[in-house]
Amino acid sequence: MHAVDLVNAQWRKATASADTGQCVEVATNLPGVVAVRDSKNPQGPALVFTPAEWRAFVSGVRGGEFDIT
Repeated sequence: MHAVDLVNAQWRKATASADTGQCVEVATNLPGVVAVRDSKNPQGPALVFTPAEWRAFVSGVRGGEFDIT
């Protein structure tokens, strides 16, 4: 995937996240991409996914695919 301009990204984090700042932020307002960054380092790098990749990841999380046992 090519470089994506994140200047207009509207970052949000889960309302259930702790006030410690240890969470990720997600931007879904950009055309054709979903961006994810570390809330502790907002000026740092972001991971960028296609909407289909992001949906597959979220589905896996909700389905317990990544649970550590």
